[in-house]
Amino acid sequence: MEERGLFDTDRLIPTYFRLALPVVFSMVVTLVYNLADTYFIARTNDALLVAGVSLCAPLFNALMAIGNIFGQGGSSLISRLLGGGRNDAVRRVSSFCFYVSLLTGAVLAAAMLAFRRPLLALLGASAETYAHAESYYIVIVGAAPLVILSFIHSNLMRSEGMSALSMTGTVAGSLLNIALDPIFISVLGWGAAGAAIATVLGYVLTDALCLIFVRRKSAVLSVDPRLSRVNRSELTQILSVGTTAAITNFATSACIIFMNQFLLPYGDDKIAALGIVLKITMVVQLILVGFSFGGVPLFGYLYGAGETRKLRRLFGFCSAFLCTLALAESLPVYVFSSSLLRAFIDDPGIIADGTVMLRWQISGMVFCAVVLLCTCLFQATGKALRALALSLSRQGVVFLAVFWAATRIAQYRGFLASQLLADAVSAVLALVLYRSAYGKGKNT
Repeated sequence: MEERGLFDTDRLIPTYFRLALPVVFSMVVTLVYNLADTYFIARTNDALLVAGVSLCAPLFNALMAIGNIFGQGGSSLISRLLGGGRNDAVRRVSSFCFYVSLLTGAVLAAAMLAFRRPLLALLGASAETYAHAESYYIVIVGAAPLVILSFIHSNLMRSEGMSALSMTGTVAGSLLNIALDPIFISVLGWGAAGAAIATVLGYVLTDALCLIFVRRKSAVLSVDPRLSRVNRSELTQILSVGTTAAITNFATSACIIFMNQFLLPYGDDKIAALGIVLKITMVVQLILVGFSFGGVPLFGYLYGAGETRKLRRLFGFCSAFLCTLALAESLPVYVFSSSLLRAFIDDPGIIADGTVMLRWQISGMVFCAVVLLCTCLFQATGKALRALALSLSRQGVVFLAVFWAATRIAQYRGFLASQLLADAVSAVLALVLYRSAYGKGKNT
């Protein structure tokens, strides 16, 4: 048995912030370059171009989902293996996740390019927006292996405590994207394709830097193809946790598609407004995601080491902190919603529609924080069924059920309220599942 002590569990809160802050920063910078795409495209004041690119937002969620199968699934297992001192197993698992993600990305890219017409129709592309959406789609899908790979080492490095280096790789790719966006979109006039190319080049840089860090800095992670194997138990643990993480992203994609399809009869302007609103909402949400996922290595390590009491104490602190943070973020966005929309586009109709959408979307962020934290805890500790239940709630079955009922009862107003209602129901479910697993008297 190798020596333990990867994390300082006697100083839980400082250790948590040391792990979480680099994740949050990388999330924020990643979002900034996503906003940069939207900003530079929206500044053209071409609603069809904005709508066409916005329709492809589910693409990133789908590719992230595949990456999370092996990124979050692998990092959850690796955290527990590190807690148990099993470094040899860590090397095998990390190498396997690296190569299987590349292979999966290549297969996915070939299939999605072959069926791009029906898939673009499913995303909600109309005759007016199809050309813009297709230009963006082809570039992003063609680079699917590289996009997926970026979620592998960024997750696995954090499981070893290398959050700062993971952040460095992500930030460098983001900054390159931001620098290239105005050149490709406006100066060269490449439009939607230019935004996609800039994004892909950012992922290329992130992948390259993370690979260098793993090879030169990591004590346990590996990309040696000779070690690229896992046993049945390890594969089951990767897939059980990783699939639940992926379902969250796939469900998010499905929800965006349903919302876009609902808005089609109302016009492309409302789809454009929703696209900008979802990006602004992601600013708040990704900060919460960063602080939630920042605790995953520590959650998994404590669980693997049998420190259940410390695990509950850490969760209690994180719950209070994240709910407070969600309120602090949401209030200014709610108050200044019109100004935020106006920063992206100078179209009174889109700004008016987007303001109402944004206020409804941002109102449930405290509930969202609870769901995110509980989902991350269950993923980190290998409780796949509970993680699956939450993955299918806020942006899944619960949302779709609420969305279906609300839009039939109140049409467009029901559309506006559906996310808030789904967030509230999902938060209640999250707390019930937490108490059943880690409530007072529970030791596993």
